[in-house]
Amino acid sequence: MSDVSPLRNAVRNGSGLKQLGGTWGELLAEFLGTFVLIAFGDGVVAMAVAALPGSGRAANATTIFMAAGDWLLIAWGWALAVALAVYVAGGVSGAHINPAVTVAFAVRRKFPWRKVGPYIAAQVVGAFAGAALVYLLYYNAIDAYNKAVGTGRTDPKGLATYSIFATFPAPYFNGNPTGPLIDQIVGTAFLVMFVVAIIDMRNTAVQANLGPFMIGLAVAAIGISLGANAGYAINPARDFGPRLFAWLAGWGQTALPGTVDGAFSWYFWVPIVGPLVGGVIGVLVYDWFIGDVLDARARLRESTPPGRAGGETPPATEAEPAAAKTRTIPKRRAA
Repeated sequence: MSDVSPLRNAVRNGSGLKQLGGTWGELLAEFLGTFVLIAFGDGVVAMAVAALPGSGRAANATTIFMAAGDWLLIAWGWALAVALAVYVAGGVSGAHINPAVTVAFAVRRKFPWRKVGPYIAAQVVGAFAGAALVYLLYYNAIDAYNKAVGTGRTDPKGLATYSIFATFPAPYFNGNPTGPLIDQIVGTAFLVMFVVAIIDMRNTAVQANLGPFMIGLAVAAIGISLGANAGYAINPARDFGPRLFAWLAGWGQTALPGTVDGAFSWYFWVPIVGPLVGGVIGVLVYDWFIGDVLDARARLRESTPPGRAGGETPPATEAEPAAAKTRTIPKRRAA
């Protein structure tokens, strides 16, 4: 038993144990974990886009995205956000904090399908709340940046401050969603592959509770290597929850349906569908190339007695001399 006294009377007197210790408690954990993810993930983008320039910590009030420097700040900020979110929620719900992980685990890790919808709902609501907190903290910086640039939230140049909350495709795709969709499938496939490898105790699973930290490093690797094409959402809740908030906060069609005239249109579905498909592909690829091999080796160890390779004749023992192994069948006597 913990030395920390529960806050809820229902828990202290034992009447609420079943509800809070079951699915409802897991949903609370998914909400809070995703809230932490977005508060620090979107928070680091707000720092790079609006707060650092507006606070006099950049060359001028409109200096953002100075190539590798700002991108590394964002990539490592998101990595730490993921790690801390998993540490917060992992002991209760497993810290999926990502519908792509939830669906992939339902497909290949026996996660109950009846929990998939509630988990995703909790993740989206948590992401929305995290975006609201970031806006509360940085709306002055956002408005200051837009004023310095001479743009409104719904104008094409408002895309910069919108990017604090959700993703959009790079201009070189010329509005074609195919490239960003493939990008999201590939990025999420790698993410889920790394997650299942890190937590697989049959493999070289990390020890000393370093799993969340390693998952954060996996996100950093994806962001640094694969992030510029489409902002590496790799998480439908991470994109849609803040996108919905941005729409309500005044970014209009840039957020929903995800349209900037002359650049891209109806983009909102790409960071939803792509990660859901990619997550399933990632767990299937891992299980085909690695998981089945590990399982085959484990079954061989279980079926083979110690000290004997499959198919070998057992060695003679002291009680059974080697000569005894060459017994001859006695001839029958003539009738």
